Amino acid sequence: MSRRAFIKKTALTGLGLTAFGWLDSQAISFSQSLPKVNRKRIEDRIQALAKFGQDENGHGYRVAYTQGDIEGRKWFMDLMQKAGLNPRIDAGGNIIGNRAGKNPALKPIAFGSHIDMVPDGGNYDGTLGSLSALEAIEVLNENKITTEHPLEVIVFANEEGGLIGSKAMVGKLSKEGLEQISQSGLVMAEGIRAIGGDPEDIGLAERKKGDLHAWLELHIEQGGILDSENLQIGVVEGIVGILDCEITVEGFANHAGTTPMKLRKDAMLAASKLTVAVNEVINSFPGTQVGTVGKIEAFPGAYNVVPGKVNMGLEIRDLSFEKIEMLLGEIQKRAQAIAEETKTSITFRREPSFNLPALTDASVQLKIQEAAVALGLKTKHMQSGAGHDTQQISLIAPVGMIFVPSVGGISHSPNEFTKAEDMENGANVLLHTILALDQQGE
Repeated sequence: MSRRAFIKKTALTGLGLTAFGWLDSQAISFSQSLPKVNRKRIEDRIQALAKFGQDENGHGYRVAYTQGDIEGRKWFMDLMQKAGLNPRIDAGGNIIGNRAGKNPALKPIAFGSHIDMVPDGGNYDGTLGSLSALEAIEVLNENKITTEHPLEVIVFANEEGGLIGSKAMVGKLSKEGLEQISQSGLVMAEGIRAIGGDPEDIGLAERKKGDLHAWLELHIEQGGILDSENLQIGVVEGIVGILDCEITVEGFANHAGTTPMKLRKDAMLAASKLTVAVNEVINSFPGTQVGTVGKIEAFPGAYNVVPGKVNMGLEIRDLSFEKIEMLLGEIQKRAQAIAEETKTSITFRREPSFNLPALTDASVQLKIQEAAVALGLKTKHMQSGAGHDTQQISLIAPVGMIFVPSVGGISHSPNEFTKAEDMENGANVLLHTILALDQQGE
């Protein structure tokens, strides 16, 4: 059967199950005969890449711009070269490999992720999406399938340090961003230079809106929803916006033994009440929004001194920018009441790093859903509570994300784990979604 006929059959099968709740045996049999990824190859490469940056105790430290990152990137580029992708490094440090399509006038379909990690992180975050992108290319090579569109595999640089590579690609990496200190200890500009980028001409990395036909990213969920509900595939509807605020509570520092309770202006008491209020406000509205007080520091910080000042860190996440603003407003109202009650002052300062919510493209979501259904996989439409490079690329292209389960919902930890079967499922959905998108015109 031709590739075009295969895509049509897959789409109809997916729609049949979605609309009517059944999947005929002929369609299942057909799906089983389609090109599939090599599970063992993905699993072996996950373990091979994990060795780069690993210490003598087996803990991972492939932090962006470190020696482990540099060596891991070289290993990955060697694999890309063998797959015929002729990889290059752009000005932002992103690795880009190209595969020609039948029609060079069409815009590329791009897919990939990142391979840098947080300190003492896990082996699947980012890595699975990058290796599965390479796997998709190799399956196409082995089955002698040439797509209509050109294809691009992209491995973004320093995702964990603030989506640095993808920000460069969409023209959002500022001069101030280049001057920040990275987790490696290098200034971002120095780090980009260390991995082969060109921070002096960072604008050369920029892609314009319409340069890509679509972008896809396969990723571990990093939460426990799919695992707890025994589902194989998450169809991501969007990536949450993240608002961070620095909150300062000011009271009056005084002797803890001689200052009566009713005369105190205790900044820590006010901060504690505000922490509880954040939880109450977030839970008082329907939805999947989250709010966290994740940092707190009291001054002067002594047993025998009533705290005169407290610094707090507040974070709010949701798919709706308007909802984030509404929740912050409600928290600020509660803060004003708490300040009056405790005879303190409470001020809010927004951090400049606010990430707007990014919705995935509805038509790309449908293609992912159809591919998963044709493969006999159970799906759930869901949001991403973590940030991803897809968030930036949504500014220039239609985007889609595919989630696979994280065992126990654990991520950013050495205990992060995704089963080989789930990796295989996700990579197959990625491959078949690419082929489905290839049937679309410009």
